[in-house]
Amino acid sequence: MAFHAVVAVLVPWALRRDRRLMALVAALAPAVTVIWAVRQAGPVAAGEQIAEMIEWAPELGLVPQFRLDGLAWVLLLLIGAVGALVLVYSAWYFDEPPTLGIGVLVAFAGAMTGLVLADNLLVLYVFWELTTLCSYLLIGGFTPQDREHRRAANQALVMTTGFGLVMLAGLIVLGQAAGTFTISVLLADPPRGGAVELALVLILLGAFAKSAQMPLHSWLPAAMVAPSPVSAYLHAAAMVQAGVYLVARLAPGFAETAVWRPLVIAVGLVSLVVAGWHALWQDDLKRLLAYGTISQLGLLMVLCGAGTRTAALAGLALLLAHGLFKAPMFLAAGVVDHAYGTRQGSALHGVGQRMPHLGLAMAAAVASMVGIPPFLGFVAKEAALEAFAHGGWDLLVFAGVAAGSVFTVAYGIRFLQNAFGGDIGGSGEKPPSRRAFTWAYVKRVLTAERQDRVSRLAWWPIAVLSAAGFFAGLAPGVWQDLIQPYADRLTATKPYELALWHGITLPLMTSVVILALGVAVYFKAPRALHERAERLPTAQGGYRVAVKALFLVAHRLTRRTQVGSLPAYLAVIVLTVLAIPGMGLVAGLTKETAPPLQDGGLILWDNPVQAVLGLIVVAGAIAAMRVRRRLSAALLLGGVGYAMVGLFILHGAPDVALTSLIVETLTLIVLVFVLRRLPEEFPPRRRPRRLQAASGLVSAALGTFVAVLLAVMVLNRRDAPVGPEYVPEARDEGAGNVVDAILVDLRALDTSGEISVLAVAAVGVGALVLTGMHEGRFEHPEGTPRRGRWLAAPGRPPLGPPSVLLAVTARLLIPTILVFSVYLLVVGHVQPGGGFVGGLVAGSAFVLRYIAGGMRELAAALPVHPNVFIGGGLGLALVTGAAPWAVGGAFLESDTWEWTWPLLGHVKVPTGLFFDIGVYLLVLGLVLSLTRTLGTSLEEEPEQPEREGGTR
Repeated sequence: MAFHAVVAVLVPWALRRDRRLMALVAALAPAVTVIWAVRQAGPVAAGEQIAEMIEWAPELGLVPQFRLDGLAWVLLLLIGAVGALVLVYSAWYFDEPPTLGIGVLVAFAGAMTGLVLADNLLVLYVFWELTTLCSYLLIGGFTPQDREHRRAANQALVMTTGFGLVMLAGLIVLGQAAGTFTISVLLADPPRGGAVELALVLILLGAFAKSAQMPLHSWLPAAMVAPSPVSAYLHAAAMVQAGVYLVARLAPGFAETAVWRPLVIAVGLVSLVVAGWHALWQDDLKRLLAYGTISQLGLLMVLCGAGTRTAALAGLALLLAHGLFKAPMFLAAGVVDHAYGTRQGSALHGVGQRMPHLGLAMAAAVASMVGIPPFLGFVAKEAALEAFAHGGWDLLVFAGVAAGSVFTVAYGIRFLQNAFGGDIGGSGEKPPSRRAFTWAYVKRVLTAERQDRVSRLAWWPIAVLSAAGFFAGLAPGVWQDLIQPYADRLTATKPYELALWHGITLPLMTSVVILALGVAVYFKAPRALHERAERLPTAQGGYRVAVKALFLVAHRLTRRTQVGSLPAYLAVIVLTVLAIPGMGLVAGLTKETAPPLQDGGLILWDNPVQAVLGLIVVAGAIAAMRVRRRLSAALLLGGVGYAMVGLFILHGAPDVALTSLIVETLTLIVLVFVLRRLPEEFPPRRRPRRLQAASGLVSAALGTFVAVLLAVMVLNRRDAPVGPEYVPEARDEGAGNVVDAILVDLRALDTSGEISVLAVAAVGVGALVLTGMHEGRFEHPEGTPRRGRWLAAPGRPPLGPPSVLLAVTARLLIPTILVFSVYLLVVGHVQPGGGFVGGLVAGSAFVLRYIAGGMRELAAALPVHPNVFIGGGLGLALVTGAAPWAVGGAFLESDTWEWTWPLLGHVKVPTGLFFDIGVYLLVLGLVLSLTRTLGTSLEEEPEQPEREGGTR
C-alpha cells in the first residue's frame, strides 16, 4: 500500500512530460501486488492467515491490522492483475494520459488493496471511503467541464458515501456489541441480539449501494460516462466488488442471523433478474455492460451471502471469473468507441469483420460469462446451481439463479451482436435483425480479410484477460485449494469440489436448458413488454426526485434560518449555550448535594499589573462597542489582544505570548486591508430599543455564565492539575521547553491533526476566494518590472502610494526577521520558540514585504507557490512521524541523535526538530497563501458602472 502511495504521487510528477511512459511505469504498482499475492499462494492454500499489525498509537487503540486469507487473496489477485493491464491499456486509450487520472487510478488500486486486507472494521471503512473518493475523481475528473460527467460523479459520491455513513453506524454498533473492531476476533465469537441485527441491516445497506444492488443501483449506469479504463477497473473488477467482499467477509459469522439470508438473497435475486432484463434492451454498449454488471453482482451477493460452503466456493470462483470476463468487455467497448466514435449498437456496422481478433476475444469473454465449458465461468455457474439444488426454499433460489442466467445468455449475445455484428459490408445500410446472428455469420466475420489494426497496448490487455478466463477454467483444482480454507468455515450440506465434470447432474442439465432458453429469449423476447416496463417509475427517477426534494427542503430551511445577519447567528449560538450548559450549571449549583466550593481559592490578581491589564481589556472592549469608525474599532480590539498578550507574559507563558503577539499583529493588518474596501463608518443604528435591550441582556447573561463557570472550575477542583505532570515527561524527552515538547513529542498526534486542518483551510480559502479571478497574473506579471533601489519589483502597495521609508524599513528588517524565525525554530526544543511561532514570524516578514511593494513584490519574493510550502510541510511532518515504523517503532516516536564535532563540540538533534520544520513550513505557507489570496482579491478592480453614452 505504501508502494502504491509513492507511485501515485511520484510517477505522474516525474514522467509528466512523457505521459504514455507514465501510465506504463504506474502499472508496476498493481503488478507488484500480483507478484506478492502469487508468492503467498502456498501459505494461503495451507490455511495460514498472514497477519500484519502497525502500532500507530497503541495507547489510543489506533493499531491498524491487516490479514490475508483465501477471500482476500482472490480479490488481491483481481485488483492487481486487472489494475496493471488497465494502466497499460490507458497508455493507448488516452492520447495524452492525464496526470491526475493515472495517479488516482494507482491510488485507487492501493485503497482497494487496503480494503481487502483490513482486519479492522474502522480501517476497512477508511479504505472504503478512499475508493469512493477516487471513484468520484475518476468519473468526473477527466472532463470536469462536462455537466453530465459532473452529475454522474456527484450521484456516485452521494449514493455510495451516503450509504457508507449508514454502514459506518452499523460497524460501530457491531464493534461495540462485540467489544472489538478486529474482524478476525469478531468472527471467531460473533455477538447476537437486536442491536447486532440492526447493525447488520445498516452494514448491508452500505454494501448494496457500493455493489449497485437494486434499488440503489442507479449511480452505476450513470457512471458509464467515465472513460473505458475507469469503467473496466472500478465498475467491473474492483470497486463494485467491495460490497460483495464485505458480505462474504461477514457471512461466516452472521449468515445464521434472522435478517441476513432473507435480505441478501432477496436483493441479490431481484438485481440478478431485473438488471439482466434491462441489459437485454440497451443499445449503448457500456450501459448494456453496466446493467449486466449489476445482474452479475446480484448473483455474487446471493452466493457470497448464502452462508454455505458450496455457495462460497461458487461465489469466490465467480468473483474471479467476473473480473476476467467483464473487464475486457469494457476495454473492448472502449476500442470500438475510440475507433468509430460511437458506442451505439445500432450505429455500428461490420466491426467484427474489421476487427476479427477483438471479436474472437469478446466471444471468449462472453462464453465465460454465460457459462460455456471449459471457461472458469462455467465452473462457477455449475457450483452456483449445485449450491441450491437441495429442495425446500433453496429451490426458489435455484429457480431465480436459473432465470437470471437465462437473461445473462441473452444479453451476452446482444453484446456481441451490437458490438461486432451489423452490416457486413459496412455500407451504412440498416443492420440485419437478431435472427441474422448465426454461426455462418460469425464464420464470415472471423474469416474476413479486411482488418482494422488494434494497437498492441490495447489488444494485449484484452487478450490476456479473456484468455485467463479460459486457462483458469482448465485448472479448477488450483482455485479449490486457495478458496477452500475460507469456504470450510461455512456450513456444508455435502462435499463438493470445483471441477469441469461432475457427471450428468441436475446443474449440468440445467446449464444446457439455460443456454437454449437464453438464445430463445434473445430472439423471441417481446420488445413491447420492455417498453411498457420503461413507463414504470425507475431508480434514476427516484434519485432525481429525492435530490430535488432535498434541495427544496434545504432552500426553505436556509431561507428561514440563514437570514444573512451575523447578530442573529450569534444570538442563536449564545442562547443555545445558555439553554443547555448554562441551565446545567445553575441546576448543579442549586442542588443540595453539590460539593462545597473551596474557601480562599479565588484570587483577584497575583500582581497589580494584571489588574491594570484587565482594566485595559474591559475599557478597550467597551470603547470598541461605542465608536462609530471601523478602523478605530479594529485598533481598539487589537489593543485588547495585546493586553491579553501581557497577561500571558505575567503568567509565565512566553511561547503563548509570542504566538498571540504575532497572530494579533497579522490579524490587525488583515483587518486594515479589508476595511479599506468598506465604508469608513458603521451604518447608523436602526434597531428598536427593545432589540437593543435584548442584545444587552443576552450579552450580560453570557458574560455572567462564563465568569461563574470559570470560578466554579477553579474553586471546585479536587484533583491535581495535569500541567505539572508534563514537566518530568518533557525532561525525559530531553526538552527544556515544555510547550514545544507537548506539540512535537508528547501530543504530536494532536498537532498532526491540527496542521492537517490548517492545510485544508488554507487551500480551501484560496480556492473559494480566487474562483473566477486571474490568480496567475500576480505570479507572472506581464512585462518586465522595474527594479527599485530597495525592493526587487515594487508595485502598488495596499495602503496607499509607494513609501521610501516603508521600503527601506522592509529591506532592513526582513532579513533579520527571517533569521530570527529560524532561531526560534532551532531553539524551540530547549527555549521559547518552535515551528509554529517561527513560521508565523517568517510569514510576517513576507507580509511586510507585501505592505511595502504590493502583490508584485510578494510574487518576486516567492520562489514557489505557497501550496508547495503547505504540502511540503505537511508531508515532512507526516514522514517524520512515520519514519520510526521503518525501525520497528511507533508512529511519531521521537529520539535524539548525538554527535561530537571538532569545533561545535557535543551536538544533540532531536528527531522532533524535523517535525517542527514541517510545522514551520506549513504555517509559513498558510500565511503566504492567505496574504496572496487577500492581496489578489483586494487588487481586483471592482467593475465600474456603465455610464451614459456607452463609456465606462
